[in-house]
Amino acid sequence: MFYSRMLIPTLKENPAEAEAVSHRLLLRAGMIRKLASGIYNYLPLGLRVLRKVERVVREEMNRAGAQEVLLPAVQPAELWEESGRWQIYGKELLRFQDRHGRDCCFGPTHEEVITDLVRREVHSYRQLPLNLYQIQMKFRDEIRPRFGLIRGREFLMKDGYSFHVDEADAEACYQAMYDAYNRIFQRCGLRFKVVEADSGPIGGSFSHEFMVLADTGEDLLASCLACDYAANLEKAEVVPAAANPGPAAAAAAPEAVATPNVRTVEEVAAFLNVTPREIVKTLIYETEKEPVAVLIRGDHEVNEVKVKKLLGVMDLTLAGAGRVRELTGAEVGFAGPVGLNLPIYADQAVAALAAAVTGANKTDHHLVRVNPQRDINITQVADLRTVTAQDPCPHCGGCTKILRGIEVGHIFKLGIKYSQALKATFLDEAGQEQFIFMGCYGIGVSRIMAAAIEQGHDDQGMIFPMALAPFQVALIPISLNDAATREKALSLHAAMEEAGLEVLFDDRDERPGVKFKDCDLLGIPLRVVVGPKTLAAGNAEVRQRRTGETIMAPLEELLPYLQDRIRQEMNEKAEI
Repeated sequence: MFYSRMLIPTLKENPAEAEAVSHRLLLRAGMIRKLASGIYNYLPLGLRVLRKVERVVREEMNRAGAQEVLLPAVQPAELWEESGRWQIYGKELLRFQDRHGRDCCFGPTHEEVITDLVRREVHSYRQLPLNLYQIQMKFRDEIRPRFGLIRGREFLMKDGYSFHVDEADAEACYQAMYDAYNRIFQRCGLRFKVVEADSGPIGGSFSHEFMVLADTGEDLLASCLACDYAANLEKAEVVPAAANPGPAAAAAAPEAVATPNVRTVEEVAAFLNVTPREIVKTLIYETEKEPVAVLIRGDHEVNEVKVKKLLGVMDLTLAGAGRVRELTGAEVGFAGPVGLNLPIYADQAVAALAAAVTGANKTDHHLVRVNPQRDINITQVADLRTVTAQDPCPHCGGCTKILRGIEVGHIFKLGIKYSQALKATFLDEAGQEQFIFMGCYGIGVSRIMAAAIEQGHDDQGMIFPMALAPFQVALIPISLNDAATREKALSLHAAMEEAGLEVLFDDRDERPGVKFKDCDLLGIPLRVVVGPKTLAAGNAEVRQRRTGETIMAPLEELLPYLQDRIRQEMNEKAEI
């Protein structure tokens, strides 16, 4: 492929709109261009990378026994109403009407559509198990699209769904997909962690996320340094706090203390000369069912995903100042749980306190010496906080490390959630009608492209893994006006292409420095430079993008050397 014939509109300056490294470099390298907020055009080099990710995904899904289908992007509202998600999915679901006034949506995911297809075509246990997948553009109307392809509104996704006669068969498929996903991300040359995760709006009993490790990742995960335990921070378990030493440790009754205009944990701690861990925060939430109070220790943060799961609600919103005043009788910052006429859910660390400081439900006042077990009418105690690096591993007690990552894959055990809602059944061996057990398996294909750059880059540009690079080799001739150099470079280019190498021939009338900079920006793994001097010595200069290592390869050995390097890098597994 000749550089001069390709659309590669590189930029010298960093685009002002781009915050994330991948967004900046993809724009600079001419791989994507913005059409609208969170919506991008993929230019030739960007599409080459995207297709390479697709190929790896497709090969491993087929290898695992899945079959590819293609489902409609536009979905009728009736299916979503059957599943119950039309009302609860949220504003990310792009809803519209067709010319006949029928409600539709642009698919953010396809559980309803695939379940409808299977319920129409599968009737007997003899037709199961079945594993179907597609690679298709999705749309989720994110309120704040950001970081380019990492959090866009339109994105390319592989979503797969499996159907089974029972939970045991579904479990076996889940493990097969777990293994396939590991192979996919290994082949893509990515450093990643598999973490336990919350199932979110997709639903189901259990799930795992596949997180590419990157300092710029927007997701946080807790990882044990001593064992294999890892979990998304939304899901990570907290080891129960030490048992409550009992009321005797706080025999005195609570006492109201004036704390004029002292609202935050830090202000209260300083004013009363206590530590944040001795303070209880009372958070008032609105839900679709009723308002509730959630109690968290002052040095901890509430985990709203855990709270939603405990309450069995989809919507959880902090109450506004007026609502807090109405429910507690106090301004924000002075709400407290003692005597509060609301369902009260306490984190286990709060329940373990013997004497705590809380709001007094009276503006400019707090209570001291509150014993949660004695003085608060707690509805339920549960793990409701976000894990920290100071928390021990819940599996082995080892040290926990908080890492940053980018979610690129998510697999779910759905059970019968959708088959029951949409009445997808089969007849078992006894002729009895049973609901189909399901699994769901997603991969962010376009997000992998961005994640690979977040993980692999330097000041000069991208450093693509060999499996994902737009080209494997960049061939850069020096002094193209020299007939002998041009002839030899064209001959090498033809030989490389004939041998099956993916090579970009930089035939532009540009200075060598410009060509070298563009080659580094594009992240091409191997750079081959030929010129009058190297050719006179019978050599070509070969430089590895990742390490910067440069060697002089004899021309007769160049092709085997490149083939060997490509094979090695394609088989390398990134170190975690």
